[in-house]
Amino acid sequence: MDVADLKVVDAVARHGSMNKAASELNTVQSNVSARIRSLEDELGVALFQRSAKGVQVTPAGRRILPFAARLSKLLVDASSAARDDGHPKGVMEIGTLETTLALRLPQLIARFAKAYPEVRPVVRTGTTCSLIQDVIDCKLEGAFVVGPVNHPDLHTQAAFREELVLITSPAVLRLDDIAGIENLKTVVFRLGCSYRQRLDTLMTQLGVLAPEPLEFGSIEAIIACVSAGVGITLLPRGVIADAARAGLVTVHELPPELAHVETVFVRRIDGYFSSALATFLHSVRVEGVTAPL
Repeated sequence: MDVADLKVVDAVARHGSMNKAASELNTVQSNVSARIRSLEDELGVALFQRSAKGVQVTPAGRRILPFAARLSKLLVDASSAARDDGHPKGVMEIGTLETTLALRLPQLIARFAKAYPEVRPVVRTGTTCSLIQDVIDCKLEGAFVVGPVNHPDLHTQAAFREELVLITSPAVLRLDDIAGIENLKTVVFRLGCSYRQRLDTLMTQLGVLAPEPLEFGSIEAIIACVSAGVGITLLPRGVIADAARAGLVTVHELPPELAHVETVFVRRIDGYFSSALATFLHSVRVEGVTAPL
């Protein structure tokens, strides 16, 4: 088994099709099928289950997929490291929470891009859980997530400190009134969001049974639903400042143990730390909002 074999396995797994994988790899389907069959014979296990509808990864195939991603990333990192003369350039692919993107990153990235025009920032959003997994799987150079994060493969650096607040429709004036709302719903990001977990904790403290969650993919949609009285949510104070000033929502302060949250930047300890990323993180520190953990 070599790196080329793992690239073929990765392509077939992603596409669920030998033919589509062959197209990506600039070869023909028969070559891909033969490569997979040869690797399965070598390992003594089936990596894919074939059917008329395509192919499906077996448990054995799923177990080796992370190694394919890591080896591919190592090859890319080796090439990038050889070209990295200390001057920031190239693609910088990072992840972030929706709230951090809305509240913290636009001005930082704009200033960074102006100072280092040879760098092309690529920013992807997700939940804390999904972003951490993407960093572990070498799909991102690093990501801004809710801390604390304790993982043996990750380096963690403090980034931003936020204050979370509960927001409701203007009709809800007091935190204690929430327990009396019929058919209460929480309006949240998808499962894996750390704010969502804190909201569940708050509901427990208020003596409210776990409300039915409504999942949305954007801050704007969540605020609009809360304003309309659909449900309640938990967000950083800065994110909802405009809506609060406009009277669209009511802001309720939280106990310190739930309100104070730290956003951290995580990256693989063994990953390639590019000059572009190092310079960007330095510019974040210069803003006065970070300190190494």
